Amino acid sequence: MKLLAAHLRVAVVALSLSVAGGGAFARDDTAAVTGLTGKFLEAQRSFDLPTLRALTAENYVEISPVGELDDRAKMLGFYAPEKKTQAPPLTIENELTRVFGDVAIQTVKLTYTMTVAGETRKMSLRATLVAHNSAG
Repeated sequence: MKLLAAHLRVAVVALSLSVAGGGAFARDDTAAVTGLTGKFLEAQRSFDLPTLRALTAENYVEISPVGELDDRAKMLGFYAPEKKTQAPPLTIENELTRVFGDVAIQTVKLTYTMTVAGETRKMSLRATLVAHNSAG
């Protein structure tokens, strides 16, 4: 379980996305939001600190799997290069995206596949990500 908790950090986050040409998402811009979510989750998996900094807003918050409220500084500290561990494979399913002007909310199911002591297990959780288009 400790290994799992090390990688299941995202529950509620605030991301910052710049879209050329204005401050609002298009109603059909779910692909951009899905791409942003995928980029964010991959940056977590690979401990890509520069990308995490670029994608998260100053007011970023997340609720950890153990129920702690982590601000941006705490989250970035978790992904410091010297703390890097091997992340389990991840699949993202059941994406539901709603766009409200310059804010989009995406709910996803994250499933991690882990092998511990020769036993393979899948653990799933739901994550809600809030993207704010800050362009302009």
